Amino acid sequence: MPKHLINPDQWIDRYSDYLFNFTISRVSDREISKDLVQDTFFAGLKSMKNFKGEASERTWLISILKRKIIDHYRKINSKKGQAEVRMSYNSNEEEGDWLEERIPDPFDKTAEDTLENDELGDAIYSCLEKLPEKQATVFKMKTIEGLETETICNELNITASNLWVIVHRARTAMADCMEKTWFN
Repeated sequence: MPKHLINPDQWIDRYSDYLFNFTISRVSDREISKDLVQDTFFAGLKSMKNFKGEASERTWLISILKRKIIDHYRKINSKKGQAEVRMSYNSNEEEGDWLEERIPDPFDKTAEDTLENDELGDAIYSCLEKLPEKQATVFKMKTIEGLETETICNELNITASNLWVIVHRARTAMADCMEKTWFN
């Protein structure tokens, strides 16, 4: 018997704000965020038979939403997707104001950029090593790996409020360390 049940009649009331906030922090566009949340609800309705009840309903919807966000970025970064964005963004070709031209090309990196990224990564991991073990573990799981609060709490056997205290302390310590080692 599944531990969690699914109730699509309650999705909008229960999860729309949470899903929207999750999306807007990753996409930074209100309309696209609304569309992605709506697409998530539709995909959830279509695949309700696949819900096994092993995860909570919210966790299941978030996993669908994450795939929708990834698909969104794949689409806008593909050649076909860029052409579609160009058409929908600005129909006047003579203006030359292409949306994809406003986005930095991730492959257009100089040796200096690569070196700076490597140095920044080294500084971050050096600061991580200075944190107490539990803080470092929680910080990596939440911030670097992007795991859900519920997953981390279950794995480490801590409460959500304890998790957020640990994350706050870790972020404060990381900021102080980075201030001393990277920004000086």
